[in-house]
Amino acid sequence: MRVLVTGGAGFIGSHFVRTVLGTGYPGFDDAEVVVLDAFTYAGRPENLTPVRDDPRLRIERGDIRDPQRVAEVLAGTDLVLHFAAETHVDRSISGAADFVTTNVVGTQVLLQAALDQGVRRFVHVSTDEVYGSIEHGSWPETHPLEPNSPYSAAKAGSDLLARSYHRTHGLDVVLTRCSNNYGPHQFPEKVVPLFVTNLLDGRPVPLYGDGRNVRDWLHVDDHCRGVALVAARGRAGEVYNIGGGTELSNRELTTRLLDAVGAGEEMVDPVPDRKGHDRRYSVDWSKIRDELGYEPRMPFDRGLADTVAWYRDNRAWWEALKR
Repeated sequence: MRVLVTGGAGFIGSHFVRTVLGTGYPGFDDAEVVVLDAFTYAGRPENLTPVRDDPRLRIERGDIRDPQRVAEVLAGTDLVLHFAAETHVDRSISGAADFVTTNVVGTQVLLQAALDQGVRRFVHVSTDEVYGSIEHGSWPETHPLEPNSPYSAAKAGSDLLARSYHRTHGLDVVLTRCSNNYGPHQFPEKVVPLFVTNLLDGRPVPLYGDGRNVRDWLHVDDHCRGVALVAARGRAGEVYNIGGGTELSNRELTTRLLDAVGAGEEMVDPVPDRKGHDRRYSVDWSKIRDELGYEPRMPFDRGLADTVAWYRDNRAWWEALKR
C-alpha cells in the first residue's frame, strides 16, 4: 500500500510518519510512505530525521496548490492522508490569503488529482474550530459549521469541498475534526511550545484576555492513532470528531506549565485579547469511540510533562525558530 502524507514534515504529519515507520498502526504494516511538503516555516526536515533512511519513505518537496506537482507525486497512491494546512489563527488574522489558497485551493487540487488517478481513500484532517464556539455541551459531527476566524473559515471551506467530492463524484472521502493538539515537534508559535520555550528562556508568557477561553487538549499520538483508525475502518462520506477528554481554560493550562518548569505567577504577562477569540471548544467524540474503538490513551499530566521535557532536552530544535 502506498500512502501519501501531505504536510508530512509538520508537527502532526511527521508524528504520523514516524509512527507508521516505527511501531506502526494496524493495517499499515507494509505501507510505503510518500511525504509531500512545501517545507515552509512550520515544515521541518528535522522532524523526519529518525526515519529519513527508512527504505519505505520517500520525501518530495512540493506545494499542494500546484496541480502538475501534485499529479506527479500522487501517481500510484492508494491512500491520501491530508494533514497539510496553514493553521495558526493569529497569522490568519494578520493575513488570510495563504490560508484560503493553501487550505481551500490546495485541498481542491488534491481531491481532483485523487479522483483522476483512482485513489482508493482520501482522509481529510480538519479541526474542531470549524464549529465556532460553544457555551455548554459538546459538538456532534452534525453540528452546523460556524467558523469565526479566517483560519477556521478556510478549513470549513476545505471540509465542504471534501464532502462534495464524495457526494458528487463518489470519491471515498472521510473527514476528521480534532481538538487542540500538543506534543513534541510542535512549532513554537502555538500556546504550549510558545509558553514552554519562553519559560525555559526566563521570558514571560503572553496570556490573552482574561485567560478563561477553554480548549480540549489532545496528545498528538492519540490524534494520529484516531486518524489511522478512520483511515482503516471509517465509513466513506462520514465525519469523525477526535477529542482528548481534558478541557482546561488557558489560565489553568498556564498554571500547569508554570508548575512544570518551576516558574512563578510573575512570569504571566496579560495581553489584549485576540480578535474574534472563540470562548470554548468541545467535541463529542462518542462516534469514533462507538464505531472504531477509539479512546485517548495519554493522560494529560503525563503528556504535558513529557512535552515539557522534550523541549527542555531539544533546545537545538527550537532556538533558531524563535529568532
